[in-house]
Parts: sequence; C-alpha cells; structure tokens
Amino acid sequence: MSNFWVFGYGSLMWNPGFDHLRSEQALLRGAHRALCVYSWVHRGTQDRPGLVFGLDNGGACRGMAYQVAEDIWPDTLDYLRAREQTTMVYKEHWHNIELESGEKVQALVYMVDHDHAQYAGALPVERQLEIVNGAVGKSGENPEYVINTASHLEEMGIADSNLAWLAEKLKAL
Repeated sequence: MSNFWVFGYGSLMWNPGFDHLRSEQALLRGAHRALCVYSWVHRGTQDRPGLVFGLDNGGACRGMAYQVAEDIWPDTLDYLRAREQTTMVYKEHWHNIELESGEKVQALVYMVDHDHAQYAGALPVERQLEIVNGAVGKSGENPEYVINTASHLEEMGIADSNLAWLAEKLKAL
C-alpha cells in the first residue's frame, strides 16, 4: 500500500484532478481553513484579485485525504506543484492527519506563506464578499469557487457559519 497522501481543504476536496487509490475525510490539527489568500491567477488577477482558501496556523481543519499510488506519485506531485505553486503563495509541508477511519498518516499539505504578498490574513466576511464578488481568473469565477467549497463542506457535515453566510450572499447577488 502507498504511503503517499495529499490533504485537500479547498477545491482539492471537490476537484482533486489526480488519480488516487482511495479518499477519506480527515482531520488536520494545528491549522485551519481560511479565505486568506489573494488569488492573482486561478480566481482573480493582480489588477482584480479574488480570494481563495489557505491553511493558516492554529486550530484544526477537516478536509479530504487522498492516497496516491507510488508509481504515479512523481506525476501527481508535479501536477500539484503546477496547480498550487503558481505564485509560490503556499509552502509544502508534511503533516500528520487522522483519517475518519482512525488511521493516522502523513500527508502533503499546502500551508499559506505569511510573508508572501498574496497573504490576506484574517479579513472580515463583509470585506471577503466585496473581494470575491466579480473576481474571475483562469480557473473561473471566484463566487463559484466559494459556493462550491461551502456546498461540499455542508455535504461532508462540516459547519462553517462564516463561509455559509458568504455563500448565501454570493448566491443572492
């Protein structure tokens, strides 16, 4: 069995884009999901940034873990780096996660780089709404990304009242 795991907390939860042996809900301790990254490529531009999720320090995050076969791990890692490291706003880390089944594994996670120009920090939800609404990048509209992530978290039984509020406001606009 492969020991290569990837932890997804944003679009990787609903659109991993790579082959995997299995997927399972998982818990990462020591970091939380936050709309804390200005998107200059995928969901916005430098002139009109959007907002995307990052893993920021503190708390805990429930997401999806994907086990990747050893023989395709190098290609998967290349794919993830091309997707997640376009502007190097994330740092690759290996963290212990706990799968829903109780198994503990090490997984590759992408943590936000606090020193990067795209790090937005903790923004009030009203400001998040202003930034997300109308932003578009090469991967599509920013509101779609936020609404899809909120929807998938809800399907997974993960409560996030701020994200739910934001998604409802975006749907109404």
